[in-house]
Amino acid sequence: MFSTSKIRRFIFLSAISSACISNVAFAQKQLSEEGFNQYVETLKKEAVDKGFSQTLIDSAFADITFHQRAIKADKNQPERVETLETYLPVRVSDWKVKKAKEMMKTHQAELQKVGKAYGVQPRFIVALWGLESNFGNITGSYNVVSALSTLAYEGRRESFFKKQLMDALTILDQGHIKPADMKGSWAGAMGHNQFMPSSFLAYAADGDGDGKKDIWNNTTDVFASIANYLKSVGWDDSITWARQVTLPDDFDYSLAIPQNTGGRSNWLKAWKRTEMSLADWQKAGVRRFNGQDLPNVDITAAMVFPDGEKGRAYLAYDNYKCLMHWNLSYYFVTSVGHLADRIKFNP
Repeated sequence: MFSTSKIRRFIFLSAISSACISNVAFAQKQLSEEGFNQYVETLKKEAVDKGFSQTLIDSAFADITFHQRAIKADKNQPERVETLETYLPVRVSDWKVKKAKEMMKTHQAELQKVGKAYGVQPRFIVALWGLESNFGNITGSYNVVSALSTLAYEGRRESFFKKQLMDALTILDQGHIKPADMKGSWAGAMGHNQFMPSSFLAYAADGDGDGKKDIWNNTTDVFASIANYLKSVGWDDSITWARQVTLPDDFDYSLAIPQNTGGRSNWLKAWKRTEMSLADWQKAGVRRFNGQDLPNVDITAAMVFPDGEKGRAYLAYDNYKCLMHWNLSYYFVTSVGHLADRIKFNP
């Protein structure tokens, strides 16, 4: 996620050595309730220094808990080899498609209003809602202040989680949610759309005009926040996200975005370097998945291979970049687009 600039070799080796020492220090750090409580006191002092009232701080940290499970989850995130052929049937199962269509009908009035206001197709709002929290049914039960404080105390990404903690205090200070009700995942992702506190401050929206941005309980606010995020990063409701395509036997794979680019900045550079008009992709031998010619429309697209050159090929439109801004993962973006398409079209 994070990139480094080019530096001289001896500085690089020095940085590597420092990183190794740092990692050893983290590994040897003894985490305890007593140590956590002492650390929380330093967090409170920092909050005071940043201008938060003592009343707010006392309220936010009133039920502070050391969540050893959050540290365990952070250190042991599952890693397994998958392909879209195994991933999509699980993430975008038939029951989830059925549920998504039901939610589209149930919340039709809200979704149409929000979609029109922000210029985002409702099916993409519902797809993100369904994939992030199973339509609000799985949002996390951790106290967000406790989870963020725990992960900051653990130390490997202290500055990141401290920043998220201070943003969480800002959300509480603005009155959008009560401290006891600010629940989320072990990593601090909150509400139906699983916004980290920094994303909440940047993109959360008051959909119903009641003065609060409640992504925990208010579906109109949830929909508006999802739509506002997408619109803020450039969403265009006149186009879709991508289309799966077939390639000629002699396709020049240098025309595509490399599977691994090393972060968002490099990925966007690769996009800019490789995107072409659909007419040019047509000349390169690319066809719709059913073998027919590509649409005769004046838009550009980039080629992506979520599973590498031997896997599925997609022509990705500009909205694809917006979904990659939400989550820089080919699999996540493909699942969102796949679910949105299945909401609209028959299987």
